[in-house]
Amino acid sequence: MQSVQSLARDKLPLSLYSLTAGAFAIGMTEFVIMGLLPEVAADLGVSIPKAGNLITGYALGVGIGAPVLALATARFPKKMLLSLLMILFIIGNIAAAFAPSYGVLLAARIFTSLAHGTFFGIGAVYATSLVTEQRKAGAVAIMMAGLTIANILGVPFGTFIGQEYGWRMSFGAVAIMGVITLIGLIILIPSVKQQEETSTARQIRAVMQPKIGLALLIGTMGCISIFSLFSYIKPLLTSVTGFSAGSIPWVLVLIGCGVTVGNMLGGKLADRALMPTVIGSFAIQVLLLVTLGLVDESAGITLVVLFLWGAAAFSPMPGLQVRIMTLAKDAPALASTSNHAVLNFGNAFGAFFGGWIVVFFQFSPGKFDYSVLPWSASVFSLLGLLAAFVMLAWDRRERKNSAA
Repeated sequence: MQSVQSLARDKLPLSLYSLTAGAFAIGMTEFVIMGLLPEVAADLGVSIPKAGNLITGYALGVGIGAPVLALATARFPKKMLLSLLMILFIIGNIAAAFAPSYGVLLAARIFTSLAHGTFFGIGAVYATSLVTEQRKAGAVAIMMAGLTIANILGVPFGTFIGQEYGWRMSFGAVAIMGVITLIGLIILIPSVKQQEETSTARQIRAVMQPKIGLALLIGTMGCISIFSLFSYIKPLLTSVTGFSAGSIPWVLVLIGCGVTVGNMLGGKLADRALMPTVIGSFAIQVLLLVTLGLVDESAGITLVVLFLWGAAAFSPMPGLQVRIMTLAKDAPALASTSNHAVLNFGNAFGAFFGGWIVVFFQFSPGKFDYSVLPWSASVFSLLGLLAAFVMLAWDRRERKNSAA
């Protein structure tokens, strides 16, 4: 007979959705800047590619800060740690809203980013502890749904606010979302018994496994591909496809719907066949990005491709997260946090590379050719696909050796 604890874990607890709310707030602050780059650049007197460094700086802050904070706060009660991270998040967004210059805004973005990776890392471990073994990727997908819903609702809403009332009001709205999330965490997250942590050296050794490195590489290639295109989606759609600035929030809603569908479907499929799901996702990404490069002057076809691309781009993430946590049994929290850190290095490089490639291919001073972005993004998706095939072959060889 199934135990009461097992039956409880077959249902998704309310506390899991409080983590979804936190992911929504963090996702909103990470992505909302992408729909406001032209406004921020014009107000602060910088170019759009330079404004793209606000995305890069945020991602680097996550990449550097997340593992350090994970180790430094390993003995903190999880509920208190999640609440403290949200307070840091709120302060950073308030500072961004009142930033008087580009440098101050960049510093505020980096400060805010320190909460990102650790929140997702600790939250993912917490989420998987609430469900059965067969539903771990699905639980991570539920938490990550906050990130994808932020793309559907939060980012377009923030973009609309920024266009109507100024980009500073967008960061003010994000800060308010952070306050609401903090209240939810305090009320809904239960205080759980703190597990005994292994030594720092042992945790680091657990994360330094070559196979974990390969899994991190797969995810990083995916993030470079996503952010090299998505960071400059607004100028691509306005200057190449011909959309008006006012229609961009609705296009972002469409992409966000695709991202959410892909995230949830990817979590369910990964619980059944993890690596085939990852491989299939990357293969579809390559095909869609090449298609986008061919049809990006056609508004209708571009919308269809962007929806499908959003789904394919995020579908491998829940499975990769669970795979990394499973490989690092002695340090799941550090492994989960390190995954988000490395992925955000991919985000940072993707945003940087996207800005660099359009500058490299500019056909006249000050005029950039954003049509190159789908093609360059497809190269990184192809590299992720090749790395995923290597992982699959590695798994099969290990099973064969074990059977022998």
